[in-house]
Amino acid sequence: MNTFSVAAVFSDHMVLQRNKFISIFGYGDDNQTVNAKLFNEKNELLSENNAVILNGRWDLQLDPQIAQNGCCLQITCNETSKKFSDIAIGEVWIAGGQSNMEFELQNCTEGPDELKLKDNPNIRFYYTNKIAWKDEHFYEAEKATAWQTWDSEWKKAWSAVGYFFGKKLSQELDCTVGIIGCNWGGTSASAWMRKEFLEKDDDLRTYLTEQEEATKGKSIEQQCKEYDDYVVENDAWQIKCNELYATVPGITWAQVQERIGVCKWPGPKSCKNPYRPTGLYDCMLSRIMPYTVKGVIWYQGESDDHKPGMYAKLFSTMIDNWRTDWHDDTMPFVYVQLPGNRYEQDKDFKNWPLIREAQAKVHNTVKNAFMTCALDLGQYNDIHPKGKLVIAERMANNALANVYNLKNAKDVLSPLYVSSISKPATSDSKGTITIEFDNAASGFELRDDEETFENYKKLEKIQGNQVPENFTGFEIAGADGVYYPAEFAFGGSDSNRNTIILCNEKVKNPVFARYAWYNYGPVRVYGKNGLPLAPFRTSTNDSKAQTEHAEIQQIMTV
Repeated sequence: MNTFSVAAVFSDHMVLQRNKFISIFGYGDDNQTVNAKLFNEKNELLSENNAVILNGRWDLQLDPQIAQNGCCLQITCNETSKKFSDIAIGEVWIAGGQSNMEFELQNCTEGPDELKLKDNPNIRFYYTNKIAWKDEHFYEAEKATAWQTWDSEWKKAWSAVGYFFGKKLSQELDCTVGIIGCNWGGTSASAWMRKEFLEKDDDLRTYLTEQEEATKGKSIEQQCKEYDDYVVENDAWQIKCNELYATVPGITWAQVQERIGVCKWPGPKSCKNPYRPTGLYDCMLSRIMPYTVKGVIWYQGESDDHKPGMYAKLFSTMIDNWRTDWHDDTMPFVYVQLPGNRYEQDKDFKNWPLIREAQAKVHNTVKNAFMTCALDLGQYNDIHPKGKLVIAERMANNALANVYNLKNAKDVLSPLYVSSISKPATSDSKGTITIEFDNAASGFELRDDEETFENYKKLEKIQGNQVPENFTGFEIAGADGVYYPAEFAFGGSDSNRNTIILCNEKVKNPVFARYAWYNYGPVRVYGKNGLPLAPFRTSTNDSKAQTEHAEIQQIMTV
């Protein structure tokens, strides 16, 4: 029989969303009545409501409140009463995604100095119970989760992006900001979705059918044992791997596996594997749902690069799933367009440009979904850029403009491709493509990026390729789809400052154009608003795309 409880996301020091109805929920025995009362710092009643427990769960809503601190919440069911204190009412955001959102404050470039701050930055953090299988340990561990303040020793493990995003919002909005960490390194967006939403579409259903085929005929007990055995084996392998990297700097991934055996991450497909489709939706997201929030910040896509052609559909469906289950069809999503990434031993599969293209498509087609370009923030030979402050503040500015209407959206968004016009060569002029962009009314500027360019040339040299001297990042092609480096010029007059003109004497009749169409490479063109030109191509029919992805890259997403 169930016993009365309040969902674990409610604790002392919690942050409740201001200016919206506040959802309170938990579990218990059917037909019992639950009463909730919210008080301000003077112990004056702000709001009260009741609910009856049905099907083992109860939920109710309290009236919207203005931003304030020092509140308390009392929840009573029969003889059981729970009281939570030091509650702030402010802004609440979910920090979702994979390892770059999970990346801890203590490990980022700016973290050590930030952690020395004595002044409270007015940020609070809740990390959703991070266990991917609901056994008895799951529920006991969940009970131990709680909201943390800046006084907590665990602030060092907060999401760096989430923290800096929240800090910027708190400064601008003058209220407490709560961040709910709900992320897991190496995860596909399919792990964060309800089964019914993956089943709706033939492409998305492949995430389910691949899992079903791999586990067909295996009992839950067998699947759990296979995964548990893998964890023991992989933990031992990881210790050897760490020792090898420490003693043999510069060793390649192939050499690592030659010496200590093949890395078997992410393990067998299993009902217990955290990377299974729907798994973290069930074990993490649903456990905090529908806690009242303002919106979601999202940093993910790396682990879906093996199916880049369907990522726009996957991500937009995930957004729909979350909005449906939160009963909020306008819930804002502020998300990262992937930065540059490539490991030394990898070919440029050009699958990350496809993910970035899909992310741009979501920005253009899904309401209240706002992309933050990070093309220039990648790190050489590492999928985890250590600097997190800049991307977090870009996301915060994006939210301040598009969610809170406190900034001009044109000032916080990268220049984005809009349209193109081609002109064939004539007897006295080259063939050109003129590209028009949004968020670039003031024009463009060039910045030096020699370090990244040298790294790019080094990566290509390892693969036996030579980067042409006239390489600019812009390319054009004729109807044959063969791309050549393009010369470029910025539109100069007031009427066309938002345009860039491309040409190459080898392409007499330009049909296609693209920019930064590589997993990792130099970023030189910025809008006058200081944000990098987002990668683009003028047509999806320009050439056949590769869908392979690099093994080492996937393992390093954790």
